[in-house]
Amino acid sequence: MVCSLGAAVCYGIASVLQAVAARAAEPGSGSGVDAALLWRAVRQWRYLAGLGLDGAGFVLQVVALRHVPIYAVGAALAASLAVTAVAAARLLRVRLSRAEWTAVAVVCAGLAMLGLASGPEGSGTGPAWLGWALLAAVGAVLVVGAGCGRLPDRPRALALGLASGTGFGVVEVSVRLVDGFTAADLRNPALYALLSGGGAAFLLLTSALARGSVTAATAGMVLGETVGPAAVGVVWLGDRAREGLAWLGVLGFAVAVAGALSLARFGEVPAVPAPPAQPAP
Repeated sequence: MVCSLGAAVCYGIASVLQAVAARAAEPGSGSGVDAALLWRAVRQWRYLAGLGLDGAGFVLQVVALRHVPIYAVGAALAASLAVTAVAAARLLRVRLSRAEWTAVAVVCAGLAMLGLASGPEGSGTGPAWLGWALLAAVGAVLVVGAGCGRLPDRPRALALGLASGTGFGVVEVSVRLVDGFTAADLRNPALYALLSGGGAAFLLLTSALARGSVTAATAGMVLGETVGPAAVGVVWLGDRAREGLAWLGVLGFAVAVAGALSLARFGEVPAVPAPPAQPAP
């Protein structure tokens, strides 16, 4: 759980840095799947710093997924939205309201309940088709992302965040299905779902952060990477709570996610004007 919370801190700060970088980049096509926008954003130091934090968070997340159930890791990662709100308040000098600080406290309370209730990770490997289903989910994420480009800014950010969160959720489940990255895993579709799911998620998240509210995008991401993987872990991978504490785990999960999503109304990240176009010679 400590590793999960460390990953949430890394991801939360990274979202703010990447949002500022994406908005400072020259506007792309407006599509939810905009590789040109990602290329322009990744050339800025803020985005690179965010990627570094994402990398550190991913390492911590993998360690956590090897020791505790997916639902516990997912709910802990919901705290990244609280971190995003606090980081925006500090780095962008935006003042949090009392209701928003209360939502942060609710997230922490839910995580404390979940930490007390969570048992060891399940030992199940799931049905044989699960890896292929994860690959199909990545394809669906890209299709949905491409269709979200014409939505108004706020629902666009939320929808793209949800799609990117689904991609990150594919990564969470795939980590459990990949056995130590051995040679045998080269024939495992879960390995390719892990790689493509992460790439698709970053692509859509960059587009989501370029317009609309950073916390609306992060709220959608939290929902996408929490609910689905938690269900897969319980139904197919054998994740369970401690004896007699299942009710506390369910309550803590619900409280943590509800508190995180309530922060979706948090203020916008100020847009950074794109650099002026250079005149033709």
